[in-house]
Amino acid sequence: MKTIDIIKGIHPGKIVERELKKRNINQRQFALSLGVHPQTLGAIIKGNRRMNVDLSLKMEEKLELEEGFLMTLQVFYDIKEAKKDSNYKPDISKLRKGIFWDTDFDKIDWKLMKVSIVKRVFAYGNKTEQEEITRFYGKDEVSKINVLHPELLTR
Repeated sequence: MKTIDIIKGIHPGKIVERELKKRNINQRQFALSLGVHPQTLGAIIKGNRRMNVDLSLKMEEKLELEEGFLMTLQVFYDIKEAKKDSNYKPDISKLRKGIFWDTDFDKIDWKLMKVSIVKRVFAYGNKTEQEEITRFYGKDEVSKINVLHPELLTR
């Protein structure tokens, strides 16, 4: 498993904090060496502020991290946070309401009912619907649910 797979979804500030501690680098001095206010670095480390491209490039160079690493983490973190939004849902134009015949389609909690939704779509949905649910929840999540419910794979 790649390092990025293990840490994706973690705010990049946490990784910067870990790297500074590991190398025994003072946060304030590090911020000043980057040409930013210590409060800015502190807000990033606490996860209260987003990483930006300019700052990530400076940090990656000073900490000898792979270029783009911190921004990649920021994107994965942003995705994780977006999925927490209660308005976040799959492209429902790709799903037939008939699959959910026993449920008020407009009141489906797409996060809470994930396992039931995946099971239902893989049992009764067509290829387009299965692809949309896979895109929405991610291949890993859908695979986990299908591994737990192998009968879905035979349909």
